[in-house]
Amino acid sequence: MTSLQTSSRSTAGSAPMSWLPLAALLSGTFLVVLDFFIVNVALPSIQGDLGAGPSALEWLVAGYGLTFGGLLMAVGPVSERWGRRRMYVAGVVVFVVASVLCGVAPDTASLIAGRLLQGVGAAMLAPMVLALIGDLYDGAQRVHAMSGYATVMGLAAALGQLIGGALIRADVAGLGWRAVFLVNVPVGLAILVAAPRLLPAARTRTKAPLDLVSLMLVVVSSTAVLLPLLEGRRLGWPVWTWVSLVTGVVLATWLVHRTRSLAARGGHPLVEPAAFRGSAVRDGLLAQALLFCGMASYFLVLGLYLQVGHGLGPLASGLVFTVMAATYMVGTRRAAALVARFGRRVLPVAAVAFAVGHVLTYVAVEHIGTTGSVLWLTPGLAVSGLGMGVCLSSLVATVMAGVEPIHAAAVSGSLSTVQQLGNALGVALIGLVFFGEHRIDVAFAHSLAWLVGGTVALAVVAVRLGRSARH
Repeated sequence: MTSLQTSSRSTAGSAPMSWLPLAALLSGTFLVVLDFFIVNVALPSIQGDLGAGPSALEWLVAGYGLTFGGLLMAVGPVSERWGRRRMYVAGVVVFVVASVLCGVAPDTASLIAGRLLQGVGAAMLAPMVLALIGDLYDGAQRVHAMSGYATVMGLAAALGQLIGGALIRADVAGLGWRAVFLVNVPVGLAILVAAPRLLPAARTRTKAPLDLVSLMLVVVSSTAVLLPLLEGRRLGWPVWTWVSLVTGVVLATWLVHRTRSLAARGGHPLVEPAAFRGSAVRDGLLAQALLFCGMASYFLVLGLYLQVGHGLGPLASGLVFTVMAATYMVGTRRAAALVARFGRRVLPVAAVAFAVGHVLTYVAVEHIGTTGSVLWLTPGLAVSGLGMGVCLSSLVATVMAGVEPIHAAAVSGSLSTVQQLGNALGVALIGLVFFGEHRIDVAFAHSLAWLVGGTVALAVVAVRLGRSARH
């Protein structure tokens, strides 16, 4: 451990907290979360400018989650060898370069490639934020740092569409939608200037090996499932799409078998199977997948309904999103207090509230179609945002409360991986429903019906999670 780390830890309880290192870290978190949400409001503009088809729009959202989630498991072992600060800085570099490529992309293929690369950068830098917070802060200072981390994540998610809409409306230098990507560049460059001066450079002593075969299986199996879901409807479901789906399932099964086999032989699997023996953890991972399948896909279809269906501009669409964003922030901030008072009942109730919000929105869409006032959407958006925010904050707390400290990192990393892959899978699945309809109000209503089903399933799993977590 370096003198910087030793000093920061030894004085954590008495010295004033240094906010500059935390700002350098949380700026990276803000970019990673923002870029998942900000692109939703830009999709119609991208479609009009580049002639992007429905599957290309899905790739712009799902591709980011695919590379982000697929590579997360590799980052920990590599950073233990390479150094956490170095990994964080390298991730920011990749993210900035990818943002430039997106911002200057001449066609949809180039833009999708840039989004995939953004996911790689996000996977490199996102886990290092929490790791470096652990290196820098102890005790009460770490609590304050984690509170700041949660707040920044919530703000980035809640304000993403509004920021994107404002940037597109401003049309600075005639950039239009390209500004939602290029805005990352000055922030990223500021991080690159500050990080070497503010963050600890020490490498950890553990040099964990990386199971490249298992990592390849994660990426290839995920891609094999997502590719036909994103492209199958457009191509008429040729034979290769079904072969790809089956191959993805087979490879995922092989991954599970390999993980167990390596652990039994004393090897080093990507994740330790012992961490997932409890039913609470397994139920938690399933709940996480259902939650994020529903979140990412909801933002996608809502943005398209508002802009393509109602003809709202990016800024007006972003303002509508703020209804949900406001209650989402309330939910994330109040979740801990609710869990402390009501326990594990909070999660299933929040999931039901999320579903009720979708039902209210469905009723409003049936009433207004594409010509009525979007103010009718307000009750549904508000209830959905509240349920979503409480779900998001209480789920991880419920799962992690029963995890042994030795397995905390493995379970936390798996939850993050499932979150990103769930985002990608949700977009792929909802695209089959939404883009299969000709009328956009009907497409959105049918999408909401499927989202209600998924959120009810989340509530059922949440009830089971509460029961298993008590044992």
